[in-house]
Amino acid sequence: MNNRDIIMKNYLHPFHKETKNDEEYSTANSNNASCIDNLNIYLKIKDNKIVDGYFDGEACAVATSSASIMLQELIGKTLEEVEAYIKDYKEFIDNGTPSSKLNLSTCYSDIHNQENRKTCAKLPYYGVEKIVENLKK
Repeated sequence: MNNRDIIMKNYLHPFHKETKNDEEYSTANSNNASCIDNLNIYLKIKDNKIVDGYFDGEACAVATSSASIMLQELIGKTLEEVEAYIKDYKEFIDNGTPSSKLNLSTCYSDIHNQENRKTCAKLPYYGVEKIVENLKK
């Protein structure tokens, strides 16, 4: 499957895009003031590990697919692993620097050349960062 196919699959049939009302989940909103992208990220964290997650909201193909892929990548990781993953992911999106940790997220290998799409690709990760920061307080 090529990069475009991975992005479109995760946009058209996103992993864990749903609406729940479960108080066991920490939540954060990520939005882009310059467009329609507005996602809510929900993570269930137990014993310092993401054990489940989902998202809802409206966003472009890049932001929606990024949220879908992000959840597939982060569920099962400890918060420390999540922070390291996000650091590598942002470096990859901003500069095209590859990382062996990124797995499916490498489908965004051309985003670093598209300044207007970098925010879209990173948008769901901002929500995860907010949740992790709140848990550390």
